[in-house]
Amino acid sequence: MADTRTTGIPANVTQGSQTKGGIGESTLRPDGTLKVTGEFAYSSDMWHEDMLWGQILRSPVAHAEIVSIDTGEALATSGVYAVLTYDDLPTDVKNYGLEIQDTPVLAHGKVRHHGEPVALVAADHPETARRAAAKIKVEYRELPVITDEASATAPGAVLVHEGRDDHHAGHVPHPNIVHRQPIVRGDAAAAAERADVIVTGDYTFGMQDQAFLGPESGLAVPGEDGGVDLYVATQWLHSDLKQIAPVLGLPEDKVRMTLAGVGGAFGGREDLSMQIHACLLALRTGKPVKIVYNRFESFFGHVHRHPAKLHYEHGATKDGKLTHMKCRIVLDGGAYASASPAVVGNASSLSVGPYVVDDVEIEAVALYTNNPPCGAMRGFGAVQACFAYEAQMDKLAAKLGMDPVEFRQLNAMEQGTIMPTGQPVDSPAPVAELLRRVKAMPLPPERQWETTEGSDVRQLPGGLSNTTHGEDVVRGVGYAVGIKNVGFSEGFDDYSTARVRMEVVAGEPVVTVHTAMAEVGQGGVTVHAQIARTELGVTRVTIHPADTQVGSAGSTSASRQTYVTGGAVKNSCEAVREKVLEIGRAKFGTYHPAWATAELLLEGGKVVTDGGEVLADLVDVLEGEAVDIELEWRHRPTEPFDLRTGQGNGHVQYSFAAHRAVVEVDTGLGLVKVIELACAQDVGKALNPLSVLGQIQGGTIQGMGIAVMEEIVVDPKTAKVRNPSFTDYLLPTILDTPTIPVDVLELADEHAPYGLRGIGEAPTLSSTPAVLAAIRNATGLELNRTPVRPEHLTGT
Repeated sequence: MADTRTTGIPANVTQGSQTKGGIGESTLRPDGTLKVTGEFAYSSDMWHEDMLWGQILRSPVAHAEIVSIDTGEALATSGVYAVLTYDDLPTDVKNYGLEIQDTPVLAHGKVRHHGEPVALVAADHPETARRAAAKIKVEYRELPVITDEASATAPGAVLVHEGRDDHHAGHVPHPNIVHRQPIVRGDAAAAAERADVIVTGDYTFGMQDQAFLGPESGLAVPGEDGGVDLYVATQWLHSDLKQIAPVLGLPEDKVRMTLAGVGGAFGGREDLSMQIHACLLALRTGKPVKIVYNRFESFFGHVHRHPAKLHYEHGATKDGKLTHMKCRIVLDGGAYASASPAVVGNASSLSVGPYVVDDVEIEAVALYTNNPPCGAMRGFGAVQACFAYEAQMDKLAAKLGMDPVEFRQLNAMEQGTIMPTGQPVDSPAPVAELLRRVKAMPLPPERQWETTEGSDVRQLPGGLSNTTHGEDVVRGVGYAVGIKNVGFSEGFDDYSTARVRMEVVAGEPVVTVHTAMAEVGQGGVTVHAQIARTELGVTRVTIHPADTQVGSAGSTSASRQTYVTGGAVKNSCEAVREKVLEIGRAKFGTYHPAWATAELLLEGGKVVTDGGEVLADLVDVLEGEAVDIELEWRHRPTEPFDLRTGQGNGHVQYSFAAHRAVVEVDTGLGLVKVIELACAQDVGKALNPLSVLGQIQGGTIQGMGIAVMEEIVVDPKTAKVRNPSFTDYLLPTILDTPTIPVDVLELADEHAPYGLRGIGEAPTLSSTPAVLAAIRNATGLELNRTPVRPEHLTGT
């Protein structure tokens, strides 16, 4: 597996100390062994004495008036402690939401999507709760469903949200549009006149599920002070808190939240699921209440990736230079807003891709429909756009008779390029180099399934189903590259808080790092310990459980946690170091003039000068004292995009990845085997190389999944989900996973801590179009939708 690193870290960026387990080392995860052996405690494993079980009754239809609800039979069921409907909610605040508070805690008046929560039950056994929920009688009067742009904006269309009143409504052309973001730069119409070739394309991107392994779950425990303690798997404790407390009618300090074990997230836990429901039942019954979704319910209990329709036009001169780009992106946001406005901002601002195009005309919108709500998922709007613009690059290259990689390199952005929003790219943007590197990797051997013993069917399309031994199998190779923003954008006050405590325990210096960062599998708990070891020179570092007793760490999303919360940990560690040095100067300043004159550092548990002279053991410095500092850290500010032109410095940082896909296609049966997905990615600084590799490979496979198998299928007539299970929603397994060689660049961003660059999302972008490009290369078919199914390859 290739693992070449090019280091370009400027002198003013800290390289890290030589303390064992510090920055730059592949330290092992503290939770890793427990997770792979099955000993790790996830939120669904929690237990409390005298605990009740919560159950949610969900709507069986997508759009209907609620005529009546009868809870009598459910309440009469033995073992049932409470049944709640909308009328039982304790305050006038009955809605919540990430950006727009349009999601009801329980349906009122009507339901807007299949699976919407209607009523709650608490009982002494999970089966009792389920049986009681089934006894609740709800009479529905079905309404017409809105499922696409045509039905959403047609004259006289039914409104998904009547009387809509929110901060985005003023500039959208129809109440069934959540948000609209145009971007206009230059003169695309005039530039089109200079084009020697113009290509257009209409693309369809399917609805993808985050498919995390741990279902939504949590435990709410009522407190003696009238408050509640909630232990929950989430991505953003403080965002949850701000939405939960008003509905409960409690001040935020009486809703105490602690992160429980999280079995993956990928954006699906940014929105609330069972949090408010469990708290309501706990406060009503006075008993702890646990809620755990089954897999069927989980498909309805969280948002999904926005499906999209995308229309693109590109022009180029005969020598291969792009002249202009026009596009229109329509994202289906489903019944509630969730993160749709921000997804629209990302999709529009990144719709050109990592290319230089001076003249653009862009429009992106998100719809309200009666389809399942959609919101955050790894890649966040940039994934859908990348699928379309990379297909366009291949079309242009083919029409010009150019190599597709060379065509991309000719038009690749670099540091200093001006984005369509008018924002300059002010850190390394090695797009051409990433493409060069990924193309230079050795290709897997032809007919790799042939062995001396016969055919290794595992290497063939169809795999162990033994459908072919190489007949009708053709190979294809495809390339793609993508650009993803890092961190929250458009003027959002994106900050994190970290509390760092340094003390002597049993004669040894120890550091405790306390943040509200949600560890969802990305490895933040590992990196935070590495930062503390590097900045404080102390080997023993404890990571305090994440909770709301410390300031917000923001969301574990947008590839931001290592950048922003890691930056906060670094900032607080530096402040602790200065305080320790201050104490040391007070105690030992008369013994050595260097306390007052030298730049002092901590290494290996010693206070030292930059020359390495030991001045005092930390044990002596901190004897009888502890240094405890909590600080916030913010990256440089961003600004909202202009709602007419889309101009503005909206993003903090950009990340880039390129892929080469190699596929084998059985043209007779329409089956695809992805043999290899080679990746080259710039990570700025690999704080933990092993973790970096895992992030890149994991994102690559999620992108492959949407290319060839993953899609939530929604009936276009009823807006009902057809495949809410892992039996029918197909996921890549280890047998589907190709070889993933990775080439890592380290070109530092001088604006970021350690020069690092967010990693986790970029590989999800380019792997999808690379696989599609390879299948097109093998078959000669246009293939303008994801996922590709057998019938698309065989015409059946």
